[in-house]
Amino acid sequence: MARASYHHGNLRQALVEATVQLIEEKGPQAFTLAEAARLAGVSAAAPYRHFSGRDELLEEVARQGFDEFSERLDDAFDNGRPTPLTAFLRMGQAYLSFAAERRGFYIAMFESGISIAGNAGLAQASERARGMLVRGAEVLFRQLPEGRRPPPGMVADHIWALSHGVVELFGRGKPGSRSPVAPADMLESGALIYLRGLGVIPE
Repeated sequence: MARASYHHGNLRQALVEATVQLIEEKGPQAFTLAEAARLAGVSAAAPYRHFSGRDELLEEVARQGFDEFSERLDDAFDNGRPTPLTAFLRMGQAYLSFAAERRGFYIAMFESGISIAGNAGLAQASERARGMLVRGAEVLFRQLPEGRRPPPGMVADHIWALSHGVVELFGRGKPGSRSPVAPADMLESGALIYLRGLGVIPE
């Protein structure tokens, strides 16, 4: 796929796709820029037309990952339909689905050791993804009196952390990660307990 993309003139994207494949096969730190070039079907010098080094290529993979991740969260929320609670919980399921279906991107985003703050485009893409969860929390809390609404940014970060924890501990099939509860059910039940504690869900 990467080689075909290159022959159509998109070397930059071919390298991104090759890198995603290498991340899935070897991990984010176990491959070289030369390997990405070879998998894309170009010379070892070709990547330097677009990237200063391997870290910059990883940052581009992560940026594209966050862009797609944001779109998935937005689609899942669907403007709060049919109810804000259902839509908010659906974003958590979208988180798990993205981690499972787009492993290379997910690993680049969260496990590659790159500096998000050091890349303006990447930082913007990451914040956009977080903004989807913040917006979902804001819509969810409209039912509460203004003085009782929890900070939506705090709730977004807590739900993000819970989702990430479920992926890492139970969503990868790692040794010791077996649980009688499916990851999707674990995330939803955890989110419901948390939201009930905040008074969002009536007893």
